[in-house]
Amino acid sequence: MKTYCLLIRVRKDVCVKTRKKNFKLEKGLYLYVGSGKRGLEKRLERHLKRKKKLFWHIDFLLDHPQAEIEKIFLSPLEECELAKKVSKSGIPVSGFGSSDCKCESHLFRVQISPGGLREWSK
Repeated sequence: MKTYCLLIRVRKDVCVKTRKKNFKLEKGLYLYVGSGKRGLEKRLERHLKRKKKLFWHIDFLLDHPQAEIEKIFLSPLEECELAKKVSKSGIPVSGFGSSDCKCESHLFRVQISPGGLREWSK
């Protein structure tokens, strides 16, 4: 199992500025789908650190003072397969975290219902 989801709370409307693109995010809950192909534990540790070199889109979001990881979920599904599944009920943030694949996004605005995350991760 090398795929994970970060449930991220954005406390206010924000503009996340990356090296090449800006993303406007409304206040709310977001689900980010990622993978740790070369080391899941190290990847998750990186996400939880506040001080790091900003490289991936998710680094820029998590560096924002209004963004906070609430939960981390693991999934047996492949990263893009899980992103496609989440896209059916989440609102994609176009181009976020998906520059190395054909997915529209790997970040989705979500409304979580009880059991909702379990359904996506199966």
